[in-house]
Amino acid sequence: MMTRILISFLLTGVFTCTLHAQQPSATAQAMARQGLVDIHELAPDIPVSLMYARADNFTGRVLYKDLKEAYLHPKAAKALAKAQQILKKSHPELTLKVYDAARPMHIQQIMWNVVAGTPKNIYVSNPKNGGGMHNYGMAVDLTLADAKEDSIPMGTLIDHLGAEAHIDKEAQLVQKKVISAEAKRNRELLRSVMKQAGFKPLRTEWWHFNLISRAQAKAYYKPIK
Repeated sequence: MMTRILISFLLTGVFTCTLHAQQPSATAQAMARQGLVDIHELAPDIPVSLMYARADNFTGRVLYKDLKEAYLHPKAAKALAKAQQILKKSHPELTLKVYDAARPMHIQQIMWNVVAGTPKNIYVSNPKNGGGMHNYGMAVDLTLADAKEDSIPMGTLIDHLGAEAHIDKEAQLVQKKVISAEAKRNRELLRSVMKQAGFKPLRTEWWHFNLISRAQAKAYYKPIK
């Protein structure tokens, strides 16, 4: 009898913990209340590894204390799902892999404080000017990955703040052997797929793509709190 009770307790405890683990975090719930959607609702096959949920980013800090999911404005999420479909059609062995998506403005402020007054400030949008497209759920940072979800060569890590990540310098970077010809081809493939889905690349970051312009965001959408 006691054995059955103990087994029941253990099973109930495990089941309860599983349910708890599946509950969205407070930040995720806040994003959902603001009309954003988890990208896995539209593209469940896209792996997510948020770089600001770890300390190995340019700030050296964990910025997303409780966020593991990638949220976007529904329009951007739909476009991202389309990009994944386009990629899978031509390169079924590859997948998009998301490293950042919607970003609350208070996190943007922390990031800005790190680069303010330094040459690196060109890489981070100032919250006082309305922030960037991440702050409206209209931008995504991503790369290409293989069937094991390992990123393929792109020349630099995502979040590299420097000329090596600029997309308008890739030919020179290959010529100088700063990045490989393979990395250049992979960047070009990523851009092609994202452009076909309606995204626009950012000159200074090969991994960053906007769905709309800053002017459109300010005029028609609200920043994420």
